[in-house]
This record gives sequence, C-alpha cells and structure tokens, in this order.
Amino acid sequence: MPDTERAVIRPLLPAPGWSPGHGGQPEVYCHRAMLDAIRHLVDNAIKWRAMPGDFPPWDRVYAFFRRWRDRGLIRESHDRLRRRVREQAGRDPEPSAGVIDSQSVKADAVVGSDSRGFDGGKPINGRKRHVVVDTLGLLLAVMVTAADVGDRAAAQVLLAQVAAAHHLLALVRADGGYTGSLVEYSLAALALALALALALALAIVKRSDDMRGFVVLPKRWIVERFFAHLMQSCRLVRDFERSISSAEAMVHWSMTTLMTRRLARPRPSRA
Repeated sequence: MPDTERAVIRPLLPAPGWSPGHGGQPEVYCHRAMLDAIRHLVDNAIKWRAMPGDFPPWDRVYAFFRRWRDRGLIRESHDRLRRRVREQAGRDPEPSAGVIDSQSVKADAVVGSDSRGFDGGKPINGRKRHVVVDTLGLLLAVMVTAADVGDRAAAQVLLAQVAAAHHLLALVRADGGYTGSLVEYSLAALALALALALALALAIVKRSDDMRGFVVLPKRWIVERFFAHLMQSCRLVRDFERSISSAEAMVHWSMTTLMTRRLARPRPSRA
C-alpha cells in the first residue's frame, strides 16, 4: 500500500480494541502489514498458507481477516470509503438510485454442495453474486448464494437489506433477467412488493428485439463495469471460499482496494 493510500485509509479504519480508552492487549503486527497481506492475497489469488515471508505469518493474517469479517469491520471500512469517494465526486454521501444484477462464477473444490448449484443459463456450476451498486459503480450490498438461486428470489432479500441501510434510495434499475416466467413471482408482483414494503421503484432496462451483438445499455453498463473490476482481482475469478461470509468479504476487500486507489489518485487541475 503506497503512503498516499495509507494516508487516505488510516482515519477511516475502525479503532482497535487496544487503543486508549478501549482496553485490551496491543496487536503484534500493525494494521498496515495485515492490510497489505490481505490485499496481496485478493489481488493474486494465493493460498493462505502460501503467504510470502515479507508479510506476517499466514495464520495471523487469516485470524485478522476472520475477525474483521465476523465483526463487520471490513464492511464498515468499505462503507466509509464509499461515502468519501462519493463526496470527492461531488455527490451526496448516500445514493438515491442503484443498479442490481448478478454474476455466476465457478466454485473451487473446497466449496461444499450445500452452498453451490448449477446455473443452467450460463451454464456454470458454482455460486452467484447478487449485487446492488450506485450510479458511480460503487458497491452498496452483496449477497452470495448457490448459482441455482433465481435473481428475483434473491432480489427481494437483497433489496430489503439495501433499503434498510440506505434510506434515500428510491430507484433501482434491473435487466430483463428479473422478468422471467420461471420464477415464483411475476414482475408486477415484485415491483408492487418493492413499492409497498421498501418504497423502491423498479425500472427494467431491456434490449430491443432488433439489437444484434454487444450493445451498451443506458445505466446497465455501470454494474457490468463493476463486475469487470472484480475480475481484475484474481481471488474473485473463481469462488475459492468455503463459507458464504468469506466470499462476500472478499468482494468488499476488492472494492476497498479500488476505492483507496481512486481516492489517492491526484485530481486533475482545473483550468
């Protein structure tokens, strides 16, 4: 982590338990070394036990990762960074519009049969990442399921979480995959449920029938760019995590690295 990124992220990190007024025993390794080790693992898809000798021992790094995952610290740090990025871009800290989509990825052999499935539309045997991003392409929420879970079944759960955390969110855009006839609820029922329970408006962005090949759809490209960012983190090209919570945490770690680099990037001078 360059010093410029360290200066950005340091005031946004949760206070450790051993800081003055909190009590507890000081940690052996500094947060910067731990963060560098996890960023290296996410970026290069190494095994935990293959952690290079320049970093702290792999079991200490994994214990740090697990502690931040279980206590919600990585999500807290991620959300603080997202608000800072939005403010730097001249936006309100809380979004009013978002885009929802899903991505199916193959699962490694360590993923158990209870959390993996077969997505017949791809076709992929593994897991599916359901995400909601804002209009800047920043992550608002992620939910990892088996690949055979339908988009609209997961959308109701995921959007309920997003609406509870982001009270200003009023509009969510989705693609035609959320209008299929093989799911339990119709599009009208889903839109009505969102409007009544969550105060969210659902807008479907579809391709026209005369379109051929790849076409950039308005607002839909934002979430596609988000998935492209995830694919730059080698750990996320496949799902290597035994637990669902670890798979979701890896997405937060990847986006944290992206946002710290964006915040540390020198701003262009205005004429």
